[in-house]
Amino acid sequence: MTVTRVRREATGGEGEARRAGRAGWVAAAVWAAGIAAAFAVGWQLRRAGLATEDALPPLHARLRGHPLTWPVLPAVAVAAALVAALPALAARLPWRVLLLAAWASCVAWTAALAAADGPAALARPLDAPTEYPAGLAQVRPDPLDWIATFTDRLGGYTTHVRGHPPLPTLALWALERAGLGGTAWAAALIVAAGTSAVAAIAVTVRCVAGEAAARSAVPFLALAPLAVWVATAMDAFFLAVAAWGTALLAMSVRSARPVIAAAAGGLLLGCVPYLSYGLLPLFAVPAAVVLLRRPPVRALVAAAVGSAVVPAAFTALGFWWPDGVRATLDTYLVSRGSAQRSYAYFAFGNLAVLGLLTGPAVAHALPRTAAALWRAARSRTALPGACALAGAALLGVLVLDASGVTKGEVERIWVPFAAWLLVAAPPGHRRRGWLAAQAATALTVQALVLSPW
Repeated sequence: MTVTRVRREATGGEGEARRAGRAGWVAAAVWAAGIAAAFAVGWQLRRAGLATEDALPPLHARLRGHPLTWPVLPAVAVAAALVAALPALAARLPWRVLLLAAWASCVAWTAALAAADGPAALARPLDAPTEYPAGLAQVRPDPLDWIATFTDRLGGYTTHVRGHPPLPTLALWALERAGLGGTAWAAALIVAAGTSAVAAIAVTVRCVAGEAAARSAVPFLALAPLAVWVATAMDAFFLAVAAWGTALLAMSVRSARPVIAAAAGGLLLGCVPYLSYGLLPLFAVPAAVVLLRRPPVRALVAAAVGSAVVPAAFTALGFWWPDGVRATLDTYLVSRGSAQRSYAYFAFGNLAVLGLLTGPAVAHALPRTAAALWRAARSRTALPGACALAGAALLGVLVLDASGVTKGEVERIWVPFAAWLLVAAPPGHRRRGWLAAQAATALTVQALVLSPW
């Protein structure tokens, strides 16, 4: 009887694995078809004169006149080396060494992709007159007055300064005051911080799902297609702040000093709404961590106190966050171009762009992730940790997409969300094949598309 039951369970498990595999391949096919459809419809809209501002919708970019060939070969070499080495390193290296190796791998991959456009490509996006560094001249005379009058003078700032709260610009001003002025140092900060999120997310996964799940996720975190936009968009810095805040919150449960870890995590998470108004839905991820880890009450109180520091400071200095939201929305609605984009098209096109950032491996894994979450909800058992993190990030994307405030330019906006979806990528036996597919996605985008970021 026992032997028969074991055989039935084994057969059932194999059947379930086969069904999950078939569903994954269907999802990967839908991923490819959806991306192709988004570009085809965008091309038709542009021909009809209905698309605004974007030369290559749904991307805020344009098609290269000649695809990159030789310049992209160093990135191909880096990708090949990482595909070969990362799975073995993830399985064998000591945990702390693995985190450093993953960070270094991500830096190499990100820099190699950007360098295909020349050695100055890392800093070049920040030289644009619409970017944050161009707005530093208005901060330098009196930063406190700049904060106090930020909302009143919003219309006179550069595009990215007036589209965000004051904190990103202040971060670059502080970097300049530390003697590291110029767009090269700003780019170095963004890339170093953004790539460090690999370690932060891996730490979080280890806390909520165990070390095996974290090690499985590391190669996909380090070799992600979203690296194309980590160098160089300020949103990569936003990713780092949110990811490390979430990691510290997750670590507070087992930390020798849980109150300090939770307070530090809360402090970073309290910065998030002051980096970008659109990051509020990203709080679904730390909320999932709290549900999964159940920190002690004292840690939650410390996190809440820490998260109040930055809002209290900005309010005391004269910047009231709701007024900033309202003023930014007003300037957005009266602007030409982006506010006139089609909601219906970009509600679909934005998700296709998310697919480009996360790659086919995540698409293949989504049915398995959804099934695991459904089984846990139906049986009222504990949520699978990595799946819950990916699901929370996807929920945040869907909320923001449905809101209509992200009509286009989401290749940078999705970066803080997309990184968490990578933890759902396929494990085990086909890892190198899916890693190669991830790298090929990024290389194809880099070779064909010229992005302002």
